Amino acid sequence: MCLIAFAIGASERWPLVIAGNRDEFLDRPTLPLARWRAEGAPEIVSGRDLRAGGTWMGLTPGGRVAFLTNVREAPSADAPPPRSRGALVTRWLGHPGHSDDFAVEVAAEAAEYGGFNLVTGDLHTGQWVWMTNRINDGGALHLQPLRPGVYGLSNAALDTPWPKTLTLRSVLERALADDTTADLECPLWSALASRTRAPREQLPATGVSLHFEEALSSAFVESPEHGYGTRCSTLIVASAGSAGKANTWAIDIKERAHRHGDGFPASTEVTLGFSLPVGR
Repeated sequence: MCLIAFAIGASERWPLVIAGNRDEFLDRPTLPLARWRAEGAPEIVSGRDLRAGGTWMGLTPGGRVAFLTNVREAPSADAPPPRSRGALVTRWLGHPGHSDDFAVEVAAEAAEYGGFNLVTGDLHTGQWVWMTNRINDGGALHLQPLRPGVYGLSNAALDTPWPKTLTLRSVLERALADDTTADLECPLWSALASRTRAPREQLPATGVSLHFEEALSSAFVESPEHGYGTRCSTLIVASAGSAGKANTWAIDIKERAHRHGDGFPASTEVTLGFSLPVGR
């Protein structure tokens, strides 16, 4: 995932909304959104990376949520880090303990990952945490509990004001006022599909070439010369009081997988959902 806006506890009608794009090399093998289970682990709802394992965004019917972005850095001649960042998401989703216990485990090995942002959530306890290994010196883990609100995340620290991050977060803030799922989702899908690039004077300097920086500045990335682009777009929407049950959320997950080629990406959509008792 390279662009995410998420709202946690910011709306009584929509207690959780996550909208994100995953940008990745086009030849990296991937499975689409599905229910799956690793041996000895709870069921996970997510797509899957087939090269290193793990995922970029997922949740469980038990109420765990996590998503991940890389921190953009200049190319390095060093050997790649020994641990896969995508495993952090699946580890949290299957972790038996509290977020504090999980953070202790991640902190012990944080320097063994490439730069990452990891957001973990527990829908029963309402605890949300942002973790990164690219703020403190030496790759040490930084943790920040998250209060109810609307946040934006791309390939830098949480709420870094990159133009595409600010735009998607603003669209989500306005969409929370809508009454129907269709009205909520429509502007979010449009924002995730935007090819509008930032002006050069607003581009960050992250260590990649100016040409690539420009390509990466749009919400939907198309960079065939680098073999890179937006591989999928995902919406996760929790609506409160489903089916007349005040303590139940209906959670819908929709993923649009994009196939780049022939001048325009074709998309296929997968929709999954479940009900989750909350407040226990």
